[in-house]
Amino acid sequence: MGNIYSVSQVNSYIKSMFAQDFALNQISIKGEVSNCKYHPSGHIYFTLKDGGSQIGAVMFSSQRKNLTFRLEEGQQVVVRGSVEVYERDGRYQLYARQITREGTGDLYLRFEQLKRELEEMGMFDGCYKQPIPRYAKRIGIVTASTGAAIRDIMNIAARRNPYVQLILCPALVQGAEAKYSIVQGIQRLDAMGLDVIIVGRGGGSIEDLWAFNEEMVARAIFNCSTPVISAVGHETDFTIADYVADLRAPTPSAAAELTVFDYSQFEAQCQMYARTLNRMMENRLERLRYRLNQYRLRLKLHHPSRTLNDQRQRLADLEMRLTSQMEDRLRACRHRLALAAQALKSLSPLEQISRGYAFVTDGEGKRLESVRQVNTGDSLSVQLRDGKVRAKAFQVEAVMELEEEKTRETKEVPDGGDRG
Repeated sequence: MGNIYSVSQVNSYIKSMFAQDFALNQISIKGEVSNCKYHPSGHIYFTLKDGGSQIGAVMFSSQRKNLTFRLEEGQQVVVRGSVEVYERDGRYQLYARQITREGTGDLYLRFEQLKRELEEMGMFDGCYKQPIPRYAKRIGIVTASTGAAIRDIMNIAARRNPYVQLILCPALVQGAEAKYSIVQGIQRLDAMGLDVIIVGRGGGSIEDLWAFNEEMVARAIFNCSTPVISAVGHETDFTIADYVADLRAPTPSAAAELTVFDYSQFEAQCQMYARTLNRMMENRLERLRYRLNQYRLRLKLHHPSRTLNDQRQRLADLEMRLTSQMEDRLRACRHRLALAAQALKSLSPLEQISRGYAFVTDGEGKRLESVRQVNTGDSLSVQLRDGKVRAKAFQVEAVMELEEEKTRETKEVPDGGDRG
């Protein structure tokens, strides 16, 4: 039996053989970039392939200063570096020191051509995008039944909302028959009247994801009446399905986060809304109570009984003023009447008679004011204080005649008669 070596010894030996090969230490390899990943540390991991084979490659962050463009899927590049053995895993890979771009790979060209055609047809237009329901209850999923994507979606859905119903339509997501399986799954779920459909799979190379770049898959998504979320690969992976879908999710897990609403958060939000609504209602009721009290006071102020009382008081005041004015007026009238009565009394013939005068009338009862109204022999009536006397005129003498006679007698007497 020959010598027995450990695995580490064999890998170490192979590594030394690769290291001693001058061609492998200074080699340039042309191929198409696939499965390109940018690591948070700054390293770039990718696969370099052609029509018949592929080789793993890595460019460490210390060598990225020699990279003048962003390395992406489908690019045709020339990688200069060394082929070495990774002793721990026992596999060889290309360690890139310099990468130059030589053109675009066939798959990438097909991708860009189909993208332009569908975009010109308007299938990417935002006016055709359907809104994703915020509170979806029934969610359809088109993906592999044994892949990591469905497990991630189920775990996130169970954590966020156990009441959401997930309906899986298993489909092939890789290979020549995958496009037919995906289209069939979309159509079957669309006929069930679900709230939203998730179409996707986990990450992989552009070849692995190519089923989601097929035109028939894009048309099935575009014609789907149910909102569709595309969740294919990783965050850096873009497919035609992402552009046609109503919403793109970076990963299947992100699709679950976007589709399944958090029930606990929803419940807390509802409770917050309830508290806010109660507080607003209490504030509104308080304002309405205050306004009601104001209206009650205003109504009390303008109540008909209050108005009637005010009118009654006003009438009572007017009555008192009228009574007072009437009493003052009557008092004044009584005073004037008393004065007039006193004046009349002083002018009354009876008053004169009571002082020793008499009231003389002729036979017809007419008052006699002058001796010229009386002739000798006329009947007279003399009213005295205590009675009446019937008389007849025996002689009528006028006062003026007597005065004239006296005047004449005075004139007849000489001025010096007394001196004789």
